[in-house]
Amino acid sequence: METKPLIVERTLNAPASRVWQALTENDKMKEWYFKLDSFEPRVGFEFQFYGSGSKGEKYLHLCRITAVEPEKKLNYTWQYDGFPGSSEVSFELFPEGDKTLVRITHTGLETFPQDNPDFATSSFSAGWNHILGISLKEYVEKQ
Repeated sequence: METKPLIVERTLNAPASRVWQALTENDKMKEWYFKLDSFEPRVGFEFQFYGSGSKGEKYLHLCRITAVEPEKKLNYTWQYDGFPGSSEVSFELFPEGDKTLVRITHTGLETFPQDNPDFATSSFSAGWNHILGISLKEYVEKQ
């Protein structure tokens, strides 16, 4: 069973403060990420949202924040209601002048049901590449 973390990186043409706001302010998150009822960048805060599978399935994501370092790091657990497995997502920000290197690390993917293509590493890779390389990038760079 593969236990290697999935890592996706992009350098965004925006300062770390702007990227951090996009990652932690719910009104901004709703514009590029998922629609959350509420969100607070605070260890222990729990949030959930629905995401769609490859055939239109609705998956309830259950998350709990595990680490917060303002303008540097945001970690949270990532589970699916009704399915075994637990993973963790980490967003790390590395300022590079007026740009920011953003690294997403997703660990624990091997704990999800491997017979479901929506839980395959390739599915997560496609999703995170889209989120970081298109959704977040376009949002913070248009500001």
